[in-house]
Amino acid sequence: MSKTILQNATIIDANSIHHLQKRDVLIEHHIITSIEKPNSIKTDNAVIIKSDNLHISAGFLDMRCHLTDPGFEYKEDLESLLNAAQIGGFTQILTLPNTKPVVQSKESVAYLKNFCIGKPVEILPAVAITKNNEGKDFTEMLDLHAAGAMAFTDGTQALWNADILLKTLQYLRPINGLLINRPDEIHLSHFGQMHEGKTSTLLGLKGIPPQAETLMIVRDLALLEYALENQTIPNNSILHFSCISTAESVRLIREGKAKGLPISCDVAAHQLAFTDNDLTDFDTNLKVNPPFRSQKDVDALRLGLQDGTIDIIVSDHHPQDPESKELEFDMAEFGIIGLETAFAVANTFSGLTIETLIEKLSTNPRRLLNLSQIVIKEGQKANISIFDPSQNWSVELKDFASKSKNTPFVGKILQGRVLR
Repeated sequence: MSKTILQNATIIDANSIHHLQKRDVLIEHHIITSIEKPNSIKTDNAVIIKSDNLHISAGFLDMRCHLTDPGFEYKEDLESLLNAAQIGGFTQILTLPNTKPVVQSKESVAYLKNFCIGKPVEILPAVAITKNNEGKDFTEMLDLHAAGAMAFTDGTQALWNADILLKTLQYLRPINGLLINRPDEIHLSHFGQMHEGKTSTLLGLKGIPPQAETLMIVRDLALLEYALENQTIPNNSILHFSCISTAESVRLIREGKAKGLPISCDVAAHQLAFTDNDLTDFDTNLKVNPPFRSQKDVDALRLGLQDGTIDIIVSDHHPQDPESKELEFDMAEFGIIGLETAFAVANTFSGLTIETLIEKLSTNPRRLLNLSQIVIKEGQKANISIFDPSQNWSVELKDFASKSKNTPFVGKILQGRVLR
């Protein structure tokens, strides 16, 4: 496919002179060669892409993608992961380090970066802060940064060691490194199966209290303030809270930002679609961590997205094979696949305008990772996502590229579909 025409497409790109305008876009050999008024580009042997409400933007970037290769390739291998990302409109994905072995060496970073050379989706490796994600001893973070690590996190494991977190903030600040923590006080959430509340009591399942998340945020904010005492406050975020789920978390982060702290946060798209009341049928595809919270929490998350407290929407793509999900609820693993539905779920349930949604999926992730913004203009590589935000579609398992099929959205109608 050497020539492609995107016909009568609305361009969503605040950095482009064509922002919010309908244009024909000609792509030749992966380069945008012409942007003209609608229906004005005529060329032979071109593939034409059109839709009732065609839109294009800079390619989506997912900042939370669980990597299961190496070590758990039966759940997802790198090839199926990139295929799933491509179907979901993502041109770049930040991967977590919780593989086997853990991504904590320069060789692991090089392996991931080299694997996607020449492919339409780029892997941005996040590396472990502590050896084997155990929270006890540091990895060689400065060497890993020099090798191309994009962020530093223990991924699915909360950074429970306060001294490690404090020193990591101090180590990373001179290199503009980003520390990502999944706030979870592990002693409060241990053995928890779902949100602690009336529904968990009725179902007889041990709950995960909101305080397991908020106490960690309070601690991390206090340590960040301590680390920055008598220091110049950086303009960019150096501490990122991943997968927040509670109203109190939104409030704490909003207040931290108001104080000028260099912090940011994200929410998983699926957290906007369900509450704990949806678990009454014990569907293990709804078992996620953090768990689906109350309607009050979901409303606060939506408001946090709208007022800018929450910077980013992530897929939190977490593949699980049938042997990990087709079990009694309390024995099943956490996680759902999200790359292929993240845009549609966020578009359906967030209440955001399409401009703001693209900020959360494209602009803000690149800003936080100190990457150059992609501009849709002539002469640039076509690093773009193509979608119709008003197209309704039914989610079917047969359409998934991911090896794993653990999603609660099968059979549901979503609004907004990625086309290429």
